[in-house]
Amino acid sequence: MAELITLARPYAKAAFERAKAQQALAEWAEVLNAAGQVAADEATRQLLTDPGLAEQKKAEVIPECTGQTVSEEQRNFLMILADNRRLALLPEIATLFNSFRAELERTIDINVSSAFELTDAQQQQLAQALSKKLDRNVRIDATLDKSLIGGLVVRTGDLVIDASVRGKLTKLAESLGS
Repeated sequence: MAELITLARPYAKAAFERAKAQQALAEWAEVLNAAGQVAADEATRQLLTDPGLAEQKKAEVIPECTGQTVSEEQRNFLMILADNRRLALLPEIATLFNSFRAELERTIDINVSSAFELTDAQQQQLAQALSKKLDRNVRIDATLDKSLIGGLVVRTGDLVIDASVRGKLTKLAESLGS
């Protein structure tokens, strides 16, 4: 996995710099996310590794599968990936592009799992508190997980805040066991 990210980084950085220069970050992100999803599909992955299919044809398949209109520069980017046999890196390129964009825009996506449905007011209050703590604009994706018993678990990247009853019971059981 780390090797794929390493290979994808220069392509993602180039796409990001071009999108930033064009002030078209949202458009590039949309195209790269869709292309990444297509390239991650097992059937598409097999097609992209088919030695009998010309690289240019492989690059043309991606926008056709997404159903999106791509600009000439985005099409050229896909052609460069195809020429270098790097179309399979599209999922990693999209992930890196999105992280570069989030860093520039100072935003962060946070997944909140809670034992009970969070109201809009609670989500807003949580977003404001996390915004102050993380010094970022926070977008919350709330999910329901009844196995937490009570409380919530906040996840983003490598940060996990477990304020659930299940988490506290697990810690208690571990401390009693040792």
